[in-house]
Amino acid sequence: QTRIIIVKDVQKDSIDDVSAAFRELFTASGGGALGIFTSIQRLSGAYDRLLPGLEARHLHLYAQHKDPLDVATLVDIFRDDENACLLGTDATRDGIDVPGRALRLVVYDRVPWPRPTILHKARRDFFGKGYDDMLTRFKLKQAYGRLIRRQNDRGVFVMLDSAMPTRLTAAFPDGVDIHRVGLSEAIKITKEFLG
Repeated sequence: QTRIIIVKDVQKDSIDDVSAAFRELFTASGGGALGIFTSIQRLSGAYDRLLPGLEARHLHLYAQHKDPLDVATLVDIFRDDENACLLGTDATRDGIDVPGRALRLVVYDRVPWPRPTILHKARRDFFGKGYDDMLTRFKLKQAYGRLIRRQNDRGVFVMLDSAMPTRLTAAFPDGVDIHRVGLSEAIKITKEFLG
């Protein structure tokens, strides 16, 4: 029911490269796409670059922190428009339920490592070295879990960060193939699987 793709050739620190990857993947899926960002600043930069290209392809784009609506309203709009695209941060990763074809692609801009706050450091000191990995696997599992809400749902999960360690793939179900490929191959897999 799913494909997991880790893209090897997108420069994660280049907002132009990341935006182009989102645009081509969103186009390959025909919409029904959720883009998750680990930074509001990168989300905003990508939105500004994505909007003209997606509008030209007749794909609506909505975004947390850009549209003057709360997350619940944005998700309702996204759920009702089967070919829309939605950009968000952790609130869209954790708190949405969009069954069916309205959500068939999840694209993550980079590995969601925890932010180095004083509280996080204290917890990591208490729980040990594996604490960061545990939190990150949980975030990946949450994002992947957005895809399959019903028995017949299908979807593609894409990570645009080639530096994702193999140990974090334990976040995904056993038996799901993980493809480490270039962007052009990721687009092809997405289009064929969801087409």
